[in-house]
Amino acid sequence: MVTCETFSKFPFVFQRVASQQIASVDSIHRNIAEGYCRRSLGEYLHALNIALGSAGESVSGLHAFVAAKQITDADFDRLDRVVFRLENGLKRLIESLQEKKMDGSWGDTFVIRETNLRYTVKDLRPIDSRSKKERKNG
Repeated sequence: MVTCETFSKFPFVFQRVASQQIASVDSIHRNIAEGYCRRSLGEYLHALNIALGSAGESVSGLHAFVAAKQITDADFDRLDRVVFRLENGLKRLIESLQEKKMDGSWGDTFVIRETNLRYTVKDLRPIDSRSKKERKNG
């Protein structure tokens, strides 16, 4: 949101680079979410490292924008603080997950740990896949 507030005000000639900055920041949370939804720890860690790379890309862009006087020092500081916190949180999460990988405490399974009796189907009649017209005619 902070990124959009800053970069959506760019003039038309700079919309491409502004859009790139917004996209690199947007990519961070999308990669975190994708990795979280993956089954294996390796895939999760891979996605988190991509998210970390996107954070680095956005910081690199911020430095270029402030050097070119396209954003103010105040905007740079505000955005840099947000990314700094996010990067550090990502690094701590990655470190924690790597520890789980090393000590074997991560479970890569979708097995439900409850009885399957509640999911038993009572009516086991075969399903008739014919159309209504076909069933009527015979």
